[in-house]
Amino acid sequence: MTDEELMDIAIEEARAAAEHGDVPIGAVVAYDGTVIARRHNERELTGDPTAHAEILALRDAAAVRGGWRLDGCTLVVTLEPCVMCAGALVNSRIDRVVFGAADPKAGGTSSLYGVGTDPRLNHNFALQHGVHEDQCATLLTDYFAALR
Repeated sequence: MTDEELMDIAIEEARAAAEHGDVPIGAVVAYDGTVIARRHNERELTGDPTAHAEILALRDAAAVRGGWRLDGCTLVVTLEPCVMCAGALVNSRIDRVVFGAADPKAGGTSSLYGVGTDPRLNHNFALQHGVHEDQCATLLTDYFAALR
């Protein structure tokens, strides 16, 4: 599957998050072009501050792979990962991260910090951004506009 096709799935997941009152962020983990995990934010649903789409997708992908090392995998997410999620991505040894919309207030991979590409860390991942950027950003702006 292409990054665009994977992002389409992540966008479906983001819409599912909004249906239960969570910020619409979706994530997909792919291995050899096949989706092995797909999740969305569940912080409000579960009351768990770590229930970000990326963290949940990484947990599911590790279960599918049978271990915590996700080398050979790509994470596709609708919003730039925060610092917590970026740290989890480094620790999972993921190969690539693809995101749609940048997060100038909390972005941990390029907007505010370079977690994942900092050569001082014990693992780095390739980073691609801007895939379906407008569509991903619109999901968020529409969600927050409806709250106001």
